[in-house]
Amino acid sequence: MTGLVEPPAALLGYAVAEAATAMLPVALAFAAGAMVYVVVDEIVPESHGRGNEREATAGVVLGFAVMMLLDNALG
Repeated sequence: MTGLVEPPAALLGYAVAEAATAMLPVALAFAAGAMVYVVVDEIVPESHGRGNEREATAGVVLGFAVMMLLDNALG
């Protein structure tokens, strides 16, 4: 009798794994958006608050360019 639960549980586990695989890109995009929000909300105002607006903006642009370069080169 204990073996009767195994096939339905295996099918349920398979369905959950397939759903998780399908949802992975959406979850990663959500995580990336959350990180961008944190940077914009916390770090950018802090870096611009001491009179270093141009240097801070140049650093953000340069960092983004390096990130995209590495992403495409190693990708």
